[in-house]
Amino acid sequence: MLPVYFLSVLLNVLLGFLLAFGKEDAGGDGFSLNLDNETLRFVLGGVSFITGILKILSPVTGNVPVAGDVVPALANLAGGFIFVFDFYRKRSTLDSPAAARLGELADKHRKLAGYVCLGAGALHWIFYPVLFL
Repeated sequence: MLPVYFLSVLLNVLLGFLLAFGKEDAGGDGFSLNLDNETLRFVLGGVSFITGILKILSPVTGNVPVAGDVVPALANLAGGFIFVFDFYRKRSTLDSPAAARLGELADKHRKLAGYVCLGAGALHWIFYPVLFL
């Protein structure tokens, strides 16, 4: 499905840019992009997560049912999960050790996930018929 393909590429690049180069706090110098609206970030993350699931279920290549779009689908799932989990952490009052550990892990690897999303979006845009991309 081509609409899911374009949505996947767009969301991978957008979320990757926000994760890799977006600023996390109000201070800092240099170039930065900050979406302060938490609801917008939640919607972007949710749509990215759903797009990742749709990419796994319906790849563009059509020859191999699941393996065709694994990398962009996993990048969509990871970027969407980080955004939705950040929304949950800011709104939730529950203190769970598992959620705290998952939050530390997400914060530690935020830039790496952003670079992976950017790379997956760019490579998927350029090499869309490749089997495992």
